[in-house]
Amino acid sequence: MTADLFDGLDVAGPAREPLAPGAVLLRGFARPYDNELITAIEAIAAQAPFRRMVTPGGHQMSVAMTSCGSLGWVTDRSGYRYDACDPDTGRPWPAMPPLLRRLAEQAASEAGFADFAPDACLINRYEPGAKMSLHQDRDERDIGAPIVSVSLGLPATFLFGGLKRTDKTQRYRLAHGDVVVWGGPARLAFHGVAPLADGEHGLLGRQRINLTFRRAR
Repeated sequence: MTADLFDGLDVAGPAREPLAPGAVLLRGFARPYDNELITAIEAIAAQAPFRRMVTPGGHQMSVAMTSCGSLGWVTDRSGYRYDACDPDTGRPWPAMPPLLRRLAEQAASEAGFADFAPDACLINRYEPGAKMSLHQDRDERDIGAPIVSVSLGLPATFLFGGLKRTDKTQRYRLAHGDVVVWGGPARLAFHGVAPLADGEHGLLGRQRINLTFRRAR
């Protein structure tokens, strides 16, 4: 898939919903490319299958994960980190498809972050009941770059807070194709996902797929 897929993108088209200074929700931004994105994700998962990782505290995550790009995010009993190789296979993570890279770059630009160059894409698979506790994305060396998060499949409730875990969180319904971008003063905002409600999506069935693009190094 080539970058010219996005040549006709109308950047004035997506509905922009500000979440906080430095954070914006782009409604439906990825929806025109959903079939191509799903095909790319399936190819990645064929090389680096989804798995439920274990936190340093010994808890198995409810969300299944894989990665693509030059680095992948890993958690185990020794801690959180980025690694160039998939610990399950010992091989490098699959390369980031041009389609995914271009989508992340376009979304970041639309949100006001030009020249975003992601080197890691964490792919999360949520099934009914799976959740993501409030956390900060702070394992990246370059926190000057934004986070770009793409939602596919079942709708989810996204929790977005402040720079302290105790800050009040706002709740946003993320639908298929929605993209959230946060950086600048919001780069270290606490965020999470409430337990996924059951349902059936026309393309992905009883699941939600989330692509999170980062500049890890």
